[in-house]
Amino acid sequence: MERIYKYGRGSFKSIEEGNELIWMVGNGIGGFANHTVAGGGAQCFHGYLVASLNAPVNRTLILTRTQELIEINGREYDLTSQQYIGSSKNGQEYLERFTFDSVPEYIYRVEDISIKKTIAVEYGHNTVAICYEIENGMDEAKIRIVPLFNYRASTDVSEKNELKFDINLGNRSLSLIPNKDKDREIKFYSSEGEFYDRSLIPTSMATPNYLIEENHFYMIDHRTGFLGVDNHYTPYEVQVNLKPFEKKKFYVKCTIEDLDTKSGFDIVKEYKDRAEGLVRQADLEDRFANNLVKAADHFIVKRESTGLKTVLAGYPWFTDWGRDTMIAFEGLTLVTKRFNDAKEILESFARYIKNGLVPNVFPDINTEPGYNTVDASLWYFQAVYQYLNYTGNEEDYDFIKEKIYPKLKEIYKAYSTSTDFSIGMDKDGLIHAGGGLDQVTWMDVRVGDYVVTPRHGKPVEINALWFNALKIMEILSKEFGEDGRQYEILSEKVKESFNRKFWNEEKGCLYDVVDENDDRIRPNQIWAVSLPFSILTREKEKSIVNIVYKHLYATYGLRSLSFMDEDYKSKYIGKLFDRDCAYHMGTTWGFLIGGFITAYCKVNDYSKEAVEKAEYMCKVFEDTMKDGCINGIAEIFDGDFAATSRGCYSQAWSIAEVLRAYVNDVLPYIIY
Repeated sequence: MERIYKYGRGSFKSIEEGNELIWMVGNGIGGFANHTVAGGGAQCFHGYLVASLNAPVNRTLILTRTQELIEINGREYDLTSQQYIGSSKNGQEYLERFTFDSVPEYIYRVEDISIKKTIAVEYGHNTVAICYEIENGMDEAKIRIVPLFNYRASTDVSEKNELKFDINLGNRSLSLIPNKDKDREIKFYSSEGEFYDRSLIPTSMATPNYLIEENHFYMIDHRTGFLGVDNHYTPYEVQVNLKPFEKKKFYVKCTIEDLDTKSGFDIVKEYKDRAEGLVRQADLEDRFANNLVKAADHFIVKRESTGLKTVLAGYPWFTDWGRDTMIAFEGLTLVTKRFNDAKEILESFARYIKNGLVPNVFPDINTEPGYNTVDASLWYFQAVYQYLNYTGNEEDYDFIKEKIYPKLKEIYKAYSTSTDFSIGMDKDGLIHAGGGLDQVTWMDVRVGDYVVTPRHGKPVEINALWFNALKIMEILSKEFGEDGRQYEILSEKVKESFNRKFWNEEKGCLYDVVDENDDRIRPNQIWAVSLPFSILTREKEKSIVNIVYKHLYATYGLRSLSFMDEDYKSKYIGKLFDRDCAYHMGTTWGFLIGGFITAYCKVNDYSKEAVEKAEYMCKVFEDTMKDGCINGIAEIFDGDFAATSRGCYSQAWSIAEVLRAYVNDVLPYIIY
C-alpha cells in the first residue's frame, strides 16, 4: 500500500538533473548510505557506507561507492556518473530506470546486457551490501566492480596524500587499515569474481591514476559556497566474467565490523521486510502515511552512551537535538506506535537534564552536551503528556511517576525561579529568556557577535508552552496523589498576563516577543493555538490562523518572517553568512506546517471543508517527497517559490509533524 518511487530517463537527462535527486537509507545507529539517482556524488556526504563510529555520532565515510565498467569484445562502457573539475563521466546515459522501495535499485542496459544494482545497509551494523543481478547478452562479457574507499569525517574531503592504507588481500576479501587510525579495519568482500590490482591494469582500461579517484566535484556543495574537491582510494577491483546469455547474481559487502557469511541479498530482504513490519505495526492503512512511517524510521537510532534510543535531527549532518526530538516525538514514535522507543527516548533525555534544562544538542564527540535552549524542556512536557495519552496503561503511568515526573518537577522549579541563560519567571508569571549573545529559542543563529534574530525577553511560543506545561503538571500531580493547586493558580495568572501582554490589537495577532514588544509577524504564535490547552479565545485564535496563512504559508511549510517585512529574505542560498542571515528571516520551515494544520482545523471546528483543505496541505508534500531526498522532507525551503530542498535534505521534525497532523487532524475526519 506504500508508494514505490520510480524514475525514468526523463528524470536524469543530464548529470545535473540526476544529481538533484538523492536517496538515503539509515542503519539505526547513526550511520547511513546516500547517493544520487544519477549514480554519483553531489555532496561530500554521499557514500554507500557512512559509518557511525560511536553511535549515533562520529560519522565517517568508509565506502564512497562502487563503479561499474562493462567490457564486450574489446568495447568498454563506463557506468560511472560523476562530475570532476572541468569534466564529467555520464554513466547515467546507460541507466534505464531507478526505483526506490525502502532501498535504491538501479537498472542499466548496455547493448543487450541488463544490470540491476541494489544497495542496502544492515540494520544495527556499519555494513553495506551492493547486490548485482545480471542478464548477459549473446557475447561473452566482463563486469568490473571498482570500489572507492575513504576514511574521513562525512563533512570533509580528502587530499590525495591522506589516502594511505595498509592492504591485505585474502580469499575474495580485501582488508584496508587506514594510516590515520591503525585500530580500524575496513573489510570488503565479493561473492564472485577475482580481485585485480589496479596498478597493473593497462592505461587504456583505467583512469590515469590507478589507485586514486581524483578531483570529485560536488555540485550541491558548490552552490552553497564550498569549492573543495575530493579524492578516493581504489587499489583493487573485482572482475566477473559472463558467458553468453548467462544470468548471474552476486554481491559485494563492505564493513568495519566482523565480516560474517550473511548474503548481501539477505541484507536487502531483511531491510525491506523490517520497513514493511513498521508499516504493519503503525496500522494506518494509508499510502501517504505509510511512506512517512518508513521515512520516520531513519531518525530513531541507538545512543551508545545510554544504551537507549534517541532521535537524529536531520540527515546528513545533524546529531540528536533536544528541541527537535521533543517536537518530532509524537509523529516519530507515538503515531507510528513505537511505544518502547518512545519510552527509551524520554528516559535517555531525562538522564541529561541539568539545572532544569533538557540538552539542546549532543556534540559529535564524547563531551558534555550543550544546554543553550529554553524550549526543549517545555516541549518535554508535551512529549510526556502525549505519551500517556497514546499508551495510558498503568505500567506507563508507573514509569512516568518513577523516572520522569521528578524531572518535570525539577524543570518547573528551575523555570519558576531562575536557571541558566537568563531563563526564569517574572512577577507576571511569564517566562523570560536570553540576553547578550545567547540564542536560546529555535531561531538561534549567531554569526560571531552578530545575533541575527535576537528574541531576548518573553517569546510568545515559550509562554504558550509554559502555560501548557503548568496544565500538564496540574493533571499529573493529581494523578500521582499530590496537590496540584499551585500549578492551577499559576496557570490562570499566566493566561491573564499572556492575553494582556501578547495580543496585538492593531494586527490581529500576537507579538513575537514582549515586554519590549516585537510586532513582526512570525510563525511562533501558531503554537498558542495548536497546543492542547487553549490560552486564547476562539475569536483571537481564528484571527491568528488567518494572519499566519496570509503572511507565512508557503506550500511546504511556514515562512519564518512575513514576506511583507522590510527585512524579509526570500532565498536561502550562497555563502554561509548569507544563508545564516536568511535562516530565520523568511526561509520556509517544513515542520511548522504541523502546528498550522492543527490550528487551522481547530478554529474551523474540523468542518468538512477545513479537513479537505488540511488534507491538501498535507498531501502536497508528496511532490517534494519524490524530489530532493526521495521519501524525505527537507529541513527548509526558500521563502519565495519554496521548491528546492535546502539545509538537511531530510529532517526529523518535518516528517514527524506532517505525519502527526495528517493522522490526527485529517484521517479521522475525512468523509468520502
